[in-house]
Amino acid sequence: MKMLLFSCFSPPCRYYSATILQMSGVQDDKLAIWLSSLTALTNFLFTLLGVWLVERVGRRRLALGSIIGTCFSLCLLAFGFLLSAQHSPPVTIHPTDPSLVNSSCITHMSCEPCMLDPSCGFCYQQNSTAVFASSCVPVNQASTERAAWGRCSNSTQSTDHNLWAYNFCPSSYSWVVLLGLILYLAFFAPGLGPMPWTVNSEIYPLWARSTGNACSAGVNWTFNVLVSLTFLHLAQYLTYYGAFFLYSSMALLGFFFIYGCLPETKGRRLEEIESLFENRLCSCGASDSDEGRQVEYIRVKGSNYHLSDNDASDVE
Repeated sequence: MKMLLFSCFSPPCRYYSATILQMSGVQDDKLAIWLSSLTALTNFLFTLLGVWLVERVGRRRLALGSIIGTCFSLCLLAFGFLLSAQHSPPVTIHPTDPSLVNSSCITHMSCEPCMLDPSCGFCYQQNSTAVFASSCVPVNQASTERAAWGRCSNSTQSTDHNLWAYNFCPSSYSWVVLLGLILYLAFFAPGLGPMPWTVNSEIYPLWARSTGNACSAGVNWTFNVLVSLTFLHLAQYLTYYGAFFLYSSMALLGFFFIYGCLPETKGRRLEEIESLFENRLCSCGASDSDEGRQVEYIRVKGSNYHLSDNDASDVE
């Protein structure tokens, strides 16, 4: 579950939320930061909702509902980037500078592939309805805030109203990405966020609890680092929407894992939880029918005695 937690795009959603919003077409850095604070607030509020639901809904149902919503939200994120890519502004000006002969920027015909090339940026003009006078030119090696030469080489916005974009394309579909990001955290926070920690504190027998929790935390932070380090590279090589579709497919695989392998532990004693894992792997997930079962114990001469159905009628 720890591996699943961070394979479902958790660190990028929190660490790169402002970058993701900029990738979707949000041009103002300050606006992207304020919008990312909205996603952080969503994460906080829905984590509190998870605390309230965990003993009412149960660990298994909460985790399953969370991962279904997570899968849907990641698909929505990918769909938002796919719309932006399909409506990417074309390159209308092809500079003829001799220094561009060996540059890959001259091969890009629209903004989307230009953005995926780390050595290129998009220089354009924009009115209230359309993008025009656009070109894909090399980025300044000293600063990505301007082009290496030409009309966008002096500043991000010149007196001729030329705009420079290095890590985003102008798009009217940024709201789809923002909605997907908020929905992702709204579904992730109450379920996949706290449930791995909750379940890990319950499922291990006493003799293995410290070792199990230590290994779990190690897997947690290992995949945290891996997913965080590879996200931007995945976005570059698989495209933005391809990376999110990949995370969505991993979330879908995680749903089947949780459905088949995670039993319900709500309302069970630690001794009962340990017995749930005595069967073969991934055969204990279908134990929801026992969720309402209550085991009655009575004290007999200082020891625990399990009260069977045949004995129940003899006890007053």
